Amino acid sequence: MTWDRPITCWLTDMDGVLVHEETALPGAAEFIAALEQFSRPYIVLTNNSIFTARDLRARLLRSGIDVPEHRIWTSALATAEFLADQAEGSTVYVIGEAGLTSAIHEKGFIMNDRDPDYVVLGETRTYSFEAIAKAIRFIEQGARFVATNPDPTGPSSDGSLPATGAVAALISTATGRLPYFVGKPNPLMMRTALNRIEAHSETTVMVGDRMDTDIISGLEAGLRTILVLTGSTQESDIQTFPYRPSRVLPSIAQAVELVGRFTPPEPLELSAD
Repeated sequence: MTWDRPITCWLTDMDGVLVHEETALPGAAEFIAALEQFSRPYIVLTNNSIFTARDLRARLLRSGIDVPEHRIWTSALATAEFLADQAEGSTVYVIGEAGLTSAIHEKGFIMNDRDPDYVVLGETRTYSFEAIAKAIRFIEQGARFVATNPDPTGPSSDGSLPATGAVAALISTATGRLPYFVGKPNPLMMRTALNRIEAHSETTVMVGDRMDTDIISGLEAGLRTILVLTGSTQESDIQTFPYRPSRVLPSIAQAVELVGRFTPPEPLELSAD
């Protein structure tokens, strides 16, 4: 994929690119400020379905990163939009937190814990055995199975925690039914983000820290991609994948100067050294 086309819009992952836990990563605040300064349309993407966009704005602001609420697009919001497009008027049984339940409510869905049309699985820090058992029974009775994202683990100050993908695997093993995952790496989430800012894939760049979610979803959506080395994927890991990012940067700090340019200078690729 060539790098000589103009850049007018940006998509960026949140965790591992802008923040680690609740600590801002180098250059993150400056990158967002540059996007605002030059009036570049952009969206901050996250597979985190626990928090609402308003919650995430507040968390980022505490880290010193000022992202307007309407610039944040979560897997919960994408899932609610997917359901509204596919199954308006259906009833849903939801396992998740406020980020998911509020997004689904706002699309007019009715929660149903007796005979739902859909089981919708999101992330929560308090997965209930009773709730999972209910979900299994509903799916066995014919409810369709949707999950916000396939991430098997999530970060915490104490280490990894089981996340949506891990619990989805448990339910799938019990029912023999696989869910439809809406979040990254599904390019559907990228396309809905592009639609929100009326961006075209030809002139948009995706920035992420994971080859297996951010970079592949950008690639499959037809975007140029930048991998930053401040998160999950390290430079030595890149060669293990059958695809590559368009560019590699040590951190988002090196992308700040690119925001003011329609076409970045060559060579752009940097190493972590």
